Amino acid sequence: MALSSSSALLRRARHLSTAIATVPATTTTNATVSASMTISKAKSKLRTEHNTDKALDIYSTVKSNYSASSPGSTHHAQQITVRRLAKSHRFSDIEALIESHKSDPRITDEPFLSSLIRSYGIAGMFEHALNTYNQMEALKTPRSTISFNALLMACVNSKNFDRAPHLFDEMPAKYGFQPDDYSYGILVKSFCDAGKPEKAIDRLKEMDKKGIQISGVIYTSIIHSLYKKGNATEAERIWDEMVNRGCLVDVAANNVRLFNAVDGDPENIKTMIEEMSNSGQKPDTISYNYLMTCYCKKGMMKEAKEVYDKLEENCCNPNAATFRTLLFYLCKNEQFETGYKVFKHSVKVNKIPDFNTLKYLVEGLAKKSRTKDAKGMIRTMRKKFPPNLLVAWSKIEKELGLVSIEAEAAKEVRT
Repeated sequence: MALSSSSALLRRARHLSTAIATVPATTTTNATVSASMTISKAKSKLRTEHNTDKALDIYSTVKSNYSASSPGSTHHAQQITVRRLAKSHRFSDIEALIESHKSDPRITDEPFLSSLIRSYGIAGMFEHALNTYNQMEALKTPRSTISFNALLMACVNSKNFDRAPHLFDEMPAKYGFQPDDYSYGILVKSFCDAGKPEKAIDRLKEMDKKGIQISGVIYTSIIHSLYKKGNATEAERIWDEMVNRGCLVDVAANNVRLFNAVDGDPENIKTMIEEMSNSGQKPDTISYNYLMTCYCKKGMMKEAKEVYDKLEENCCNPNAATFRTLLFYLCKNEQFETGYKVFKHSVKVNKIPDFNTLKYLVEGLAKKSRTKDAKGMIRTMRKKFPPNLLVAWSKIEKELGLVSIEAEAAKEVRT
């Protein structure tokens, strides 16, 4: 995304300065940034603030006032901010933000540097993550599995799945350390995310040979990937192996089985969820999402809506996938009025679905002459979506005839 030279300079002046003691209070529509803001409140605002400039202001407060006293929290705030910037394609600002930390005296601390590698991974900027890892000698930062695991995770988060096995075999031999069980877990995830669970299974033998514990999490990743490839027989074999080894079969593992059952009979999924509860496990939002999805696929929208309505009763909260799935099928069944109510709930809890799902809803509202709701929805989207999607919303607004005469006049005045 192109940036004007003046705005770019202003941003860099703001983020590269390490001498700021406090950040002046800034009153905005959605957020108030002040030096007295607690780190907990700052992180909460970051999670709900979609305006990237305001998010940067909040992060500046965190960095200036809490970086030394609470490194874990500031790293978390950094990653939230990077996600916001990446969503708006502001990669030059991400680079400026992360590179500014390399002048921090704590750069010689491996966990601190590893947080920068992870942030680059979150942004999908793997070459920058690798370059940071390769700079460790120059920055006088020691190497161990801590930074190596951060690099592997950056690889996976950047969807460079094929690079992970090469790094796994190259870096430990080059720098003289041994991968740990977490390293192997990330490697297995890279194979599974690439749709190559058979290669992950081969690595299990290597782990056994080296005496590295194979966790239930690793088995669950492989089982999920096998189910996704339609290889249920092999998935069940690996499941039995996991159980026979005495690995913990937790909610995440059971959710993988629910995933495999989502195209079948909803009663089967209900039974599986009841069995989870009876065994002392607490089904989570993902568990109920699979039941809801199964109902949706069968066209049983009343039952699907009941699952959604009872989430709180089941001590769960809807997540982004809950809203995305339910809204899609409500629109598919032309239940746009109900869809609009679900949309408003998603806004309230800050779990707004993706652009394409909402486009489907706003077009349906306009089609059913619910013009007021459609306009209100677009107004909300203008506040919540990043700048790179505002043009798309304006185009939809125009195509559906939702632009008011006053808005058009105001636009002409601005141009």
